[in-house]
Order: sequence, then C-alpha cells, then structure tokens
Amino acid sequence: MFESLASIAEQLVLDYGYIGLFLISFTESFIQPIIPDIFLASNTLFGLDLTISVLVAIIGSVLGGYVGYILGEKLGEDAFLKIFGEKNYKRGENLFKKYGVWGVVIAGFTPVPYKVVAWLAGIFEMPKKSFIIATFVGKLPRYIIVAYFGMEFGKIFGF
Repeated sequence: MFESLASIAEQLVLDYGYIGLFLISFTESFIQPIIPDIFLASNTLFGLDLTISVLVAIIGSVLGGYVGYILGEKLGEDAFLKIFGEKNYKRGENLFKKYGVWGVVIAGFTPVPYKVVAWLAGIFEMPKKSFIIATFVGKLPRYIIVAYFGMEFGKIFGF
C-alpha cells in the first residue's frame, strides 16, 4: 500500500508540480503517510524552485495540520484511537505532558508522525494560535534544510 501511495504522490508532483507538492504536504499533516521531504529534497529533479517549494510545503503543512487539529477537536479520542491506535495516543499524550507547545515544534522538525500530534493538539484543546505558530516554527527550518541539502546533492551528482 505504501509503495502505491508513494507512486501516486510522485505522479502528483510530476504532473502538477507545486499543486501536487501542496496536496502531499497538506494531506500528510492529518492523514496520509508520505512526507513532502522526499519531494523537497529532489525539487530540482521535478523542475521546481527551492524557495517556492519550501513555501508551498509549509503552507500546505500548516493548513493540513489545522485540519488535523479540527478533526481531533471534533471527532475526539475515540476516532483517534480507531485510526492511530492506543500506542500513538500514549506517546502523543506523553509528548504534550512533557513539552506542551514545544512538542508540536519537536514533531514538526523531526520524523515524529506529525498527523498524530495535530489530532492530539485538537483533542487536548491546545490554543489554536499556539498550535499554528508551533507548526510553522517546527516545520519551516526542516523544510529549508531538506530542500537546501537536496539541491546541493543534486549539484554534486549533476541533477
């Protein structure tokens, strides 16, 4: 299943460029597993500009994260447990208890499944403004770093 999702995501970026990247960034933040980093790191292969790619990915991620927040807020703990499981609930709960809003920043910057954190932020009623700012603060440097190093590797290997 993951391989078919990855090939769909790749085709989205090949066919639709920035719109495809936006859709991947947006949906990854609340439900699907393909991270936009793959496409940011290889943006030159897809004929995309580094700066525009980062901006598109961050806007998609923040908006998608907000959708995840709303889903958590409206659908609650029961829906979360059915979709993501108790193990992810407990891990996310511990992250929020230990780090609060900084847990969102950490999740945005690291490979922690961000969608889990987005949903839990809504379930635990984190202030929306804090959630959005923390998402931006966590994901923006990550996306810049990934895109920049992808571009540099592309230069080295002639992409």
